Amino acid sequence: MRPYVGNGKRLAVHGIAAVLFGVATLAWPGITLWALVVLWGAFALVDGLTALSAAIGDRLLVHRGWLAFWGASGVVAGVVTFLWPSITALALLVVIAAWALVVGGSRVVFAVSMRDRLQGTWSIALGGAFLVLLGVILAVNPGAGAIGITWAIGWMALLFGTLELWVASAVRHESHTSTASRGFRASQPGHAVG
Repeated sequence: MRPYVGNGKRLAVHGIAAVLFGVATLAWPGITLWALVVLWGAFALVDGLTALSAAIGDRLLVHRGWLAFWGASGVVAGVVTFLWPSITALALLVVIAAWALVVGGSRVVFAVSMRDRLQGTWSIALGGAFLVLLGVILAVNPGAGAIGITWAIGWMALLFGTLELWVASAVRHESHTSTASRGFRASQPGHAVG
């Protein structure tokens, strides 16, 4: 799984950031919609930059294109959020909806295309499906009440972050198992670490 989804530490940071964002959103549902969207813009920008740096620097990645696409989408969404702070919260919600649909949809496509090669792609697909659902909710009714939108964004971030943490744990477990296996083979006479 590691060569396809990236470093477990990056995934864990991404998952923790999403969970914290979701918890903060649910803990303060009265936060203004504009403040919520700006916080999301910061999350998308940091997440996008992290993904892009991994796509460029992670030599073990097989499909850098997917990660670069997800990263570029986050950077664009974050930059749009910060470059036009005077646009309405409604327009910013449309940016979030577009990002969620693009990134979520691409994660589902990635998971489906890799289901024969990887175990655990269901978690990537489910995380993508949560993002698509958020995008649909925001696209269908972006003018809904601020509390309803806040709850939707908060729960989706919390669920998505939890799934990212599960994927990070699976990658970490796989890496430790692989390292232990190579160490065992190396300790056997006539075997070298590959």
